[in-house]
Amino acid sequence: MTVKTTSKIGFQHVGSFLRPDVLKQARQDYFNNQITQKELTTVENEAIKDLVNKEVAAGLDYATDGEFRRSYWHLDFFWGFEGIDHIHYGEGYHFAHEETRDDTAILSGHIKFNPETHPFIKDFEFLKLLTDNLDIEPKQTIPAPSQLYVELIRGTNDEKIKEFYPNINDLYLDIEKAYHDAILAFYDKGARVIQLDDCSWGLFLDEDFLNTPDGKAYANSGIQDILLELNNKAIENLPEDLTINTHVCRGNYHSDFAFSGGYGPVADTLFAKENVDTYFLEYDSKRAGNFEPLAKVSGDKKVVLGLITTKSGELEDRQEVINRIKEASQYLPLDRLWLSTQCGFASTEEGNVLTEQQEWAKLKLVKSIQDEVWG
Repeated sequence: MTVKTTSKIGFQHVGSFLRPDVLKQARQDYFNNQITQKELTTVENEAIKDLVNKEVAAGLDYATDGEFRRSYWHLDFFWGFEGIDHIHYGEGYHFAHEETRDDTAILSGHIKFNPETHPFIKDFEFLKLLTDNLDIEPKQTIPAPSQLYVELIRGTNDEKIKEFYPNINDLYLDIEKAYHDAILAFYDKGARVIQLDDCSWGLFLDEDFLNTPDGKAYANSGIQDILLELNNKAIENLPEDLTINTHVCRGNYHSDFAFSGGYGPVADTLFAKENVDTYFLEYDSKRAGNFEPLAKVSGDKKVVLGLITTKSGELEDRQEVINRIKEASQYLPLDRLWLSTQCGFASTEEGNVLTEQQEWAKLKLVKSIQDEVWG
């Protein structure tokens, strides 16, 4: 892959937006068998059209569909692969203060990507069609290959791995190929910016977890190298005009978080060796640690500082944000830094605890600080 970090990052949002009430109601009606898939799709289409128009009005250079057709930021994409089933695990993800719904992805065969059956391809086609007539570029967000692997080895899920992949290396190869094929399919439909969302590194950051026996075993398992290899192999040998970014955070569910800790424990792997163009990083609270690990970002790769939180509607102090950008520039030059929110506004359909008006006010603040600091 050719790293093109000298190109303009532009004003872009991480990905997800709060679902409008009409969309939430339609999804609930579909779940209750009160409307058809076609009727739900019509509501989704109208909501996405409205969102894209608002993104244009806000001055964004890149548009997402808000992840409006998804229930989760990651699982819906996994369920689109052949060889992966949607089941209820019996237990959700445990965040600091809440437990999520209990959906998960589990192996049912060998993993393959089929462009005819994976719904995200048609979803992107719709977004591309909308943006073709507007002054904005489409951006596709998908969970990282490493995130799929972490889901498949979650608890009892990994029992299926031995059944379908007695040689674990075959699983790695299938994940890498499925993702590579998917990325090329998006490219063929006109995608030129693809973002790999990745919470898989969070467990390495949390000292409370790392001090437990399970945490020590996890940290010493060599899994960082596996995650790195999965991500890098998936994005090898892609077209030179395709930008691959990654977004790394510590969990974002209903304004709650999953992990704490600075990026130090993963900097030598994630920052130094992952072959992406740009890192979108969570830096909206003291839980994220200091900026020192940014010195490990290799080559001319860039970092987008997620200094504006999506977990609260309260606006940040403008000067404090600017001061933190200057602080970060001690470790990475200012021309390799940029600004965004730390995550999306609704990583799951529940959404974070703020209003739509506050959501757009956050993005307005991001844009105004970008203009002041970078011109």
